[in-house]
Parts: sequence; structure tokens; C-alpha cells
Amino acid sequence: MVTVAGVAGSASAYRGDYKQQGPNYSEERHQLMEQAFENNDYNLWKSQMNGRGVTNVINESNFARFAQAHRLADEGKYDEVNQIREELGLRTSNGEAMGLGRGNGNGEGRGNGIHQNR
Repeated sequence: MVTVAGVAGSASAYRGDYKQQGPNYSEERHQLMEQAFENNDYNLWKSQMNGRGVTNVINESNFARFAQAHRLADEGKYDEVNQIREELGLRTSNGEAMGLGRGNGNGEGRGNGIHQNR
């Protein structure tokens, strides 16, 4: 996915939509991703991501928080998931890119980060 916290049947959210499976979904990958989230296993998760967009934002130091968002999504707690995603600078369920992708250059090309999940 471009990825994030997933919900029923999805290894992670696709572009912030917790109910949609990403284009790289397979049952095998789903199981590995679930294992990574359950065990806070950043290296397993990263090995399944193949350098996709969210890997520009999620790293070893913030993966536990990202995994927490995944677990909350599984529980249907989307407001809490959106709060964590916003905190991490990821797209939320309304499709809005948050955090680092929003520059402070007043339209002058001086943004302060990358565009997540695109």
C-alpha cells in the first residue's frame, strides 16, 4: 500500500482508505504484514514494502506507532488511526496528505518535506 494501517482483509491502508486493498495485495503478503504489525517487526514490514512511498516516512523509530495504528484500524477505531497517521505525516482516511508533505513556502516551492503515499 502505498500502505498504512489496514482493516479487514488488507495488509495496510491504501492511500489512507482503510477498507481498500492495495494493488500489491496477496494472501501471503497479507499474512506477513499482519505478522510484522503484530510483532512490531519493522524489518519484515520493510522487506514487503519494496521501497514504496510510505517507507519514506515510516522508519524503525516510528514503526511501533505505525503498527499501533494498524491494530486500531482492525478494531474500527478510525478517529484514533487518523490521529496517529496525521502525527506521522501520513494520508488520513479523508485522503488528505498530512504533515511533511505540506510545505511552508507560501507557494514558492520551499516545502519542508516529501509527499507521502503518492
